[in-house]
Amino acid sequence: MGDLTMYRYDSYDQAIVDARVEEFRDQTQRRLAGQLTEDQFKPLRLMNGLYLQLHAYMLRVAIPYGTLSAAQMRVLGGIARKYDKGYGHFTTRQNLQYNWIKLSDAPDILAELAKVEMHAIQTSGNCIRNISSDQYAGVDAAEVADPRPWAELLRQWSTFHPEFTYLPRKFKIAVIAADEDRSAMRLHDIGLKLVSRDGVIGAEVYAGGGMGRTPMVAPLIRDFVTEDEIVAYLEACLRVYNRYGRRDNKYKARIKILVHEIGVEEYRRQVEEEFAHMRQQGLNPPVEELARIRAFFAPPAYETGLSDKIDRADPAFALWVDRNVAAHKAAGYAIVNISLKPQGGIPGDASAEQMELVADLADRYSLGEIRVTHAQNLVLPHVRKADLPAVWQALEEAGLAEANLDLITDIIACPGLDYCALANARAIPVAQKIAARFADPQRQRDLGELKLKISGCINACGHHHAGHIGILGVDRKGVENYQLLLGGSGAQDASLGQITGPGFSEDGVVEAIEKVTDIYLEQRQDGERFLDTYRRIGMKPFKEAIYG
Repeated sequence: MGDLTMYRYDSYDQAIVDARVEEFRDQTQRRLAGQLTEDQFKPLRLMNGLYLQLHAYMLRVAIPYGTLSAAQMRVLGGIARKYDKGYGHFTTRQNLQYNWIKLSDAPDILAELAKVEMHAIQTSGNCIRNISSDQYAGVDAAEVADPRPWAELLRQWSTFHPEFTYLPRKFKIAVIAADEDRSAMRLHDIGLKLVSRDGVIGAEVYAGGGMGRTPMVAPLIRDFVTEDEIVAYLEACLRVYNRYGRRDNKYKARIKILVHEIGVEEYRRQVEEEFAHMRQQGLNPPVEELARIRAFFAPPAYETGLSDKIDRADPAFALWVDRNVAAHKAAGYAIVNISLKPQGGIPGDASAEQMELVADLADRYSLGEIRVTHAQNLVLPHVRKADLPAVWQALEEAGLAEANLDLITDIIACPGLDYCALANARAIPVAQKIAARFADPQRQRDLGELKLKISGCINACGHHHAGHIGILGVDRKGVENYQLLLGGSGAQDASLGQITGPGFSEDGVVEAIEKVTDIYLEQRQDGERFLDTYRRIGMKPFKEAIYG
C-alpha cells in the first residue's frame, strides 16, 4: 500500500484477522449444513458484521477512523461487483455496507478483505464499535495533533477486550483534534477532543451522548487527561458503565441513560475513583506504544515550492472549488470532498466503478489515500492545487462532481424500509424527492449551509436529531408518516432538533420543508445560516407557516 499516512498491520494484527475469517468460515458451513440454528448462529454472524435484513444479508465493513488506501478502496469496489449488486453504501460511522450478500459468500468476502488489512470486526454487537474521527485528520491546519494515532491506539485496546466484549449495549467513540467538529463527537457514548495545555497534548473527555429514542448531548466529564493515561481513563469510564448499565431493558441500556439517571457528578466521581484504581494497577500501555503507532501517521513528504494559484476560468469548476475544496495545512495542496449525493442518486451509495475511479484518482493525485466522512461522502486529502482541474474533470465524467457539500441536497439518510428490518418508513425516496425539489444549484447556494438528515426509524441511523432540518419516519396505523424536526446540530454547537408538530405524508414533508426554507429566507439577517436564524426567532414562525 505504499508510503501512506495510515496504520499498517503487524504480524499479530494479520494473524488475528486471518484466524477470525477461518473461524467464521467454519461457523457458516455449520449453519448452511443445518448444524446451527439461526438463534445459535445470530450472535456469531453479528460478531463478524453480518446482519439479516429485509431481503438479504448485509455485511458492514469496518473503516477505522475513516482512513482508506487506494488498494483497499479498489478491493471494496471489486467485492461490490462480485458479491453484491455492483455498489456499496457508506455510512455515518465511516463504514461501508453491502446490502445483497449471500450467506455462503460471506467468508470469502472476509478473506478478500483480510488480504488488504480490512475486516468486519467491531461493526456489530454490544462491544466497542469502530472508532470514528475527523475526515480532515492530519491535514487540517487548525488541529492540535493528528487524532488518528489515538483512534488507532483505542482500536487496538478495544478489539476483543475481554471485559468489554459483552457490554449492556453497543458503544461508540469518536476522537477529534480541532475546534470544528466534523464527527458529531458529542453525540457519541464517549467523545474525545484533543487539546494542548502548557505545551502538553491531552484530551477533553465527554461521555453520555447518543441518538436513538432518547437523544442526548454528552456532557464534559473531564477537562484534561494526558495521552499517556487516556487508555486507563477510558477503561475507567467503561468499567463504571459495564458495572451499572441496564441489561434488563435494551432501550435504557446505553451509557447516556446511566449518566442521566445517576447524574454527571456521580458518574464523574465513580470514574475518578476507578481511574485512581487503574493507575495503581499500572494498566496503561507504555508510552512507546503510542509513539510506535504515531510513526505510521508521520506527514508525507509534500512537495515544496508549489503554487497556491487555482485557475478559475471555468465557472463550473470554480463553483465546485468554492463548495467542495477545503484548505490544507501544506502550501500548494488542497482537500477535495467528493459528494456521494448526485441528483437522483441514493445518499452514500457508490458503484463499483466509482469506487475504483476514486482509488485511481487517489493513486494519481492524493498519495494513495482516501477518507470516508460522517456525512456519507469521500475525501481525497492530499491533492496539489495544480491537479484540481484534472481531478474535477474525472469526477465530473463519473457523476461525482456535485458541488453541494453541506447544502440542502447533501442529505444524510439511512437505508430505511427499502433494506432495513428495523425501519418503519422509507428514507431514500424522501431524500430523492427533496433533492429534486431543491435541484436548482443557485437555489441551494442561496439557502447556504443547511444540513438535512433523515432516519427511517427511531434508532436514528440517519442522525435526524442532529439535522438543522431532521426527518423521522414512523409507522402510523400502517401508513408511513414523517415527523419534521428543526434546530439540531452535530457540530461543535451540538443541539437536538425539536419536533414541529403532527407528521406528514411523503409529499407533505417535502412541501413542509419548502415552507420552512421560505420563512428562513424571509427572516434571515446578514450572514446567518438556517440554524442561526432558527435559534434567533424560534419555532413559532416556522410552525405557523407549516400548519397555517
